Amino acid sequence: MSGSTSSQPPAAASEGRLSYAVFQLARAHRGHAAAMLRAMNLHPGQELLLMQLFDRDGQTQAELLEQVGLDHSTVSKSLRRMQEAGLLTREPAPHDRRVMVVHLTDAGRALREPIADMWRTLEQISVRDLTPEQVDVFTTCARLIETSIREHGRPAPAG
Repeated sequence: MSGSTSSQPPAAASEGRLSYAVFQLARAHRGHAAAMLRAMNLHPGQELLLMQLFDRDGQTQAELLEQVGLDHSTVSKSLRRMQEAGLLTREPAPHDRRVMVVHLTDAGRALREPIADMWRTLEQISVRDLTPEQVDVFTTCARLIETSIREHGRPAPAG
């Protein structure tokens, strides 16, 4: 399969040009990020969990789940892999043994700068042909689209 994509969506997606462009962009961006993460022996999504722990170590699995917006099984599997790799520990909370608290190890903390560098490089690659104003407009539009999609998926308030 070729790494390039056509600027024209398939006929079935012709009424959804923006959605098709978002899909293609997300796929390309995620693929490049995944290759960069593999160089650090990480799987996509694990860096998001680590970044949350860099900001506040000692979160519960439920808090991490809420922060990264991934499903429970994905987070559990990622945390298990990261624990096996020596990046973090999971221990029952003192107040409730059913609640697992996640802490970084020294090896996990050591990934802070490499992950920040990876995101910085990915950003530079992503915006290299854009002006700062275009980046601002794109970011604003992307957030509006994300909000619209999230709100569409919410149940209507009871009235």
